[in-house]
Amino acid sequence: MNRPLLVTACAVAALLPSAARTQHVMMPGMKMDTPKAKAEPAHARPSARAKPAPSPSSSPSPAKAEAQSRSVDPHAQHMMPMDATTEPRPAPGKEEGVKHAEPQTSAGETDPGSPSTSPSPAEAGAQPRSVDPHAQHQMPMDATTGPRPAPGKQEKSTSAPPAPSTSPSTPPSPAEAGAQSRSLDPHAQHAMPMDTTTGPRPAPGKQGGATAPTHMMSDMGMAMPGTPAATHAPHAQHDMAGMTMLPFDGAYGEGSGTSRNPGNAGQMLGEHLMLGEWGVMLHGYLWGTYTDQGGPRGANMAFVESMAMLSGTRDLGSGARLQLRTMMSLEPLIGKAGYPNLFATGETADGVNPLIDRQHPHDLFMELSARVDVDAGNGSGFLYGGPVAEPALGPSAFMHRASATYEPMAPITHHWFDSTHIAYGVVTAGYAAPRWQVEASAFRGREPDQYRWAIERPSLDSWSVRATWTPSPAWAVQASHGQLKSPEQLEMFRNERRTTASVQYAHGGVATLLAYSAKHKLPGRVLSAWLAEVNWDINRHDTLFARGESVANDELFPDPASPLHDAKFRVGKLEGGYAYRLPLAGPFDLALGGAVGVYAKPKALDQAYGTFPVSFSLFAKVSLAR
Repeated sequence: MNRPLLVTACAVAALLPSAARTQHVMMPGMKMDTPKAKAEPAHARPSARAKPAPSPSSSPSPAKAEAQSRSVDPHAQHMMPMDATTEPRPAPGKEEGVKHAEPQTSAGETDPGSPSTSPSPAEAGAQPRSVDPHAQHQMPMDATTGPRPAPGKQEKSTSAPPAPSTSPSTPPSPAEAGAQSRSLDPHAQHAMPMDTTTGPRPAPGKQGGATAPTHMMSDMGMAMPGTPAATHAPHAQHDMAGMTMLPFDGAYGEGSGTSRNPGNAGQMLGEHLMLGEWGVMLHGYLWGTYTDQGGPRGANMAFVESMAMLSGTRDLGSGARLQLRTMMSLEPLIGKAGYPNLFATGETADGVNPLIDRQHPHDLFMELSARVDVDAGNGSGFLYGGPVAEPALGPSAFMHRASATYEPMAPITHHWFDSTHIAYGVVTAGYAAPRWQVEASAFRGREPDQYRWAIERPSLDSWSVRATWTPSPAWAVQASHGQLKSPEQLEMFRNERRTTASVQYAHGGVATLLAYSAKHKLPGRVLSAWLAEVNWDINRHDTLFARGESVANDELFPDPASPLHDAKFRVGKLEGGYAYRLPLAGPFDLALGGAVGVYAKPKALDQAYGTFPVSFSLFAKVSLAR
């Protein structure tokens, strides 16, 4: 036999077993060179690379394809091959619309031994994973918590179609889908499945239309559709899947006590976190202010207002929820006489003389309360109260209203609208529905005395009722009436009937309040008051705010020897200002600003207050999670 022909035959025989040995690890679409024969003389080398033996005509089963992928893929241990989506599966026979890449044996060359039909879905999924070095970073599961489209409606979706699956066409149950998601999601431990707010839960099947207020979603680090992403949220990376943000459709936000604010104003500002089964909220501020109150009866002073609030909420089972809340202040450090505030009246500094043209400091304990909600019908019945709490009378207290966020001074109408926000002894019962709430309170009518560090003896000698309507997230309307026993320490013989009504509006960064109150002294006259507030967050940094007040007051001249003693005067105040906000470390914000106030008064007061008194204030406010 010719010697060159013999050498060529031996070389071909040596190549064929190598191709056969490597055939069982080759996957369609893989690029793998076959081993070359030992070096031979140039005239004896084959002119072209030997091709692998033809693959079998039948495609490997899905299980074999996955096993083959793992045998050659160094990253296979990181793969998530199961389909954990909760979307409806395509019906059998509907998968032909999914295009699969043609298998390749080398760059630009189709394997002639592969079957002419497209590979199965399992093979198609295994092919890209076997060659993609970044496959371990892929997350094929669907972790969305929104409503799913009904079967047969997916063709209208603009999102990418779900990956094919070899599982049966029947979608998994919600429990199975949740279990799959938790088994694969490395952030599942951050999920907050419980709702940390009180109030009614939506009826079964009604949650799909629930929308949380934009402000609240932004605070929690979640961007709402159609709004900019909350880039300043420090905890945006936490998985919120499975958390019901609010127990209602966003129509209201919680205010002080059991009051309601507009839903667009958001929930109580602060840090929200989970500690075991408790949903915890932290809120507070330190507010350094310098004020110069104009006119002969004005004064100047630098002082620090403060407030710290902690609340915890948990489910009790059987549709019941518990909330514990405490609120404290270091304002007793200001001093018993408080700070200058022209035309403000109410309470006493020493138990002998009333505070006139000054705002009293708040007590150390501003709230120590508990609330239990139990689902009933479309809402929930609730019981609220504690040794220091707030009865159902008036709108939310001024420090918890979005419309007064940066007002440095307390309203001069404070004792007409929300002076009962610190009451020693409160029990409130009511029914809360998503769009309305009715409630009644028994409480102690006496306002706090001059001993600001102590808790006074509770009692239940006064009563009030309140109805609140929240027709949409932009509005909160309340009307309330109460009878207070001996509210003023220096006028223990005098009771009071108080009627209030208020309308709050919040939308697009604007929060407003318009309120009316009638205070009927028993015995005595009726003293009315009007209050209007507005706060406009122009952007992330700039805020404009204003407050207008008009009040009939007969306490400006307490000295019985004065010719103006016990006379009623209607006075007004208009204050406006600006605040510049910037983020500090962590969840803290700093607001720097100032305000100017002017007054309207009768000429009879010119001698005491001056012709045209003007006041101004400068402040720096550090807030938690503002």
